[in-house]
Amino acid sequence: MFGRRQGPPEKKAPPPPPAEEPPVDDDVAPEAKPQLALVEDENAASDTPQATPAPESPPEVFDDEPDQPIGHHLEDDEPQAEAPQVFEAAEEPAHEAPAPEPEPEPEVEIEVPKARAARRGDSGRERKRKQSDEDYDEMTPEEEARYNDTKVQVFNTLIESVDLTELSKMPSAAVREEINDVVSEIISMKAIMLSATEQQRLIVDICNDILGLGPLEPLLERDDIADIMVNGPTKVYIETSGKITLTNIKFRDNAQLMNICQRIVSAVGRRVDEASPICDARLLDGSRVNVIAPPLAIDGAALTIRKFKKDKLTLQDLVNFKSISPAGADVIKLVGGCRLNVMVSGGTGSGKTTLLNCLTAFIESGERVITCEDSAELQLHVPHVVRLETRPPNLEGVGEVSMTDLVKNCLRMRPERIIVGEVRGKEAFDLLQAMNTGHDGSMGTIHANNPRECISRIENMIAMGGYNLPAKTVREQIAGAVNVIVQAARLRDGSRKITHVTEVIGMEGDVITLQDILVFDFEGETPDGKIIGRHKYTGLRPNFYDRVRYFGKEQELVTALQTLASEEPG
Repeated sequence: MFGRRQGPPEKKAPPPPPAEEPPVDDDVAPEAKPQLALVEDENAASDTPQATPAPESPPEVFDDEPDQPIGHHLEDDEPQAEAPQVFEAAEEPAHEAPAPEPEPEPEVEIEVPKARAARRGDSGRERKRKQSDEDYDEMTPEEEARYNDTKVQVFNTLIESVDLTELSKMPSAAVREEINDVVSEIISMKAIMLSATEQQRLIVDICNDILGLGPLEPLLERDDIADIMVNGPTKVYIETSGKITLTNIKFRDNAQLMNICQRIVSAVGRRVDEASPICDARLLDGSRVNVIAPPLAIDGAALTIRKFKKDKLTLQDLVNFKSISPAGADVIKLVGGCRLNVMVSGGTGSGKTTLLNCLTAFIESGERVITCEDSAELQLHVPHVVRLETRPPNLEGVGEVSMTDLVKNCLRMRPERIIVGEVRGKEAFDLLQAMNTGHDGSMGTIHANNPRECISRIENMIAMGGYNLPAKTVREQIAGAVNVIVQAARLRDGSRKITHVTEVIGMEGDVITLQDILVFDFEGETPDGKIIGRHKYTGLRPNFYDRVRYFGKEQELVTALQTLASEEPG
């Protein structure tokens, strides 16, 4: 070994216990720690050229580990001028030097798991999505084109090299890990030049293409998006916080977009093609999907996804969003719990389905609820529920099951409540019949701008169904069936509010009488455009007070109305 012929280093070797090595030689302990001192006190060390222990300093400068006392591999001829400077500068802070030495080691240990997590995808989809979104912004058109060509090349090789039948039998997490390994091998074998970020993005994109919905997968993982609107392969819009924005997500071509549309609708037993270009479907989480394909969609397939949050919203969440006041929420809670027949009215995107889901949270657990929907999207909070869904006609034009058929069939299934996801046709008459024949607490949603228009819409839908009934008879049917109309609206600032809780009183002549219990009073807006208002109690005694008293909850209703009255100014 180098340095054995020097005296001081050989004195260090005999002591067997490592703990005694630093104190055995006073020169060794300070010398094991001067590396940081050389940087900090370089100027100070240069002022002390009189230091003479040149033979001892070279082995001591590099003696960082006490377990290797004789592993000094520097000769003591040339570095003699620098070694004294290190020795003299480090003598005083001898006990402060150990702190900087372990710092380089943890840095390496932290970076390695991060790199491994990035390769294996163990750090979560949310982080991958954010990274991929940033990468999309940074890529130039030329880089994007090169990346797409590389992805097609790797994807085709992957399809040829793996058994898709075997992959379909594996869990999703195992498939992603397998695809990760195979894609990494393909990139190495073909000597494809990709950065670590591009390779990670490539693996995520290919996994999404095979297992998910391709470029839409990062958007579906985000919980702040309410709607995803695809206008052809090159334009994808999203709605967040009530505002619509254009994203940088793009499909490879219209064929890839149509392939994803087919994958969505085929999961619920439907199809979309030139022969049947319009289709309603749903995702696994209940999110509503509408597809309209060419030739009806001129610029490529149009895909619209009304996305639901992963966590079911409750009435308390609506209070937190300031969609309704706490006292107003108590009134709505009693409306849902006391088996009043309710119509949730509102425009497109106003939150009707969300509000209907919140109302079902107050249904007693022992009640049997049957839902009828065009595409099953309700997320009810009750244990005993039967979900029914309409069916479009097949290629021969037969086999259709309409909403009217479902509502009629519900009456034979011993329901206690019937909930229609959206009333849009002649099934309105069958729902009113159910409400009038002992199925108290039935609910439905309808498109209307205010409670009065809601009544008119129901009347018009019954007329469109071909029922040849006098107008007064139809209105009496509506007045006797519907108890409460809850109106939801999306305001111009993008916020959603419950604007009316209106009661159906009865008939006065040929006119249905309505009575507002709770209204949203517009007061102004903030400098940043946010609408300011409050929910105001009209002061009228609810006609459903006797119904609430029948359930023993009249005191809760009185307290809620008194709280609303006390919130008024003055």
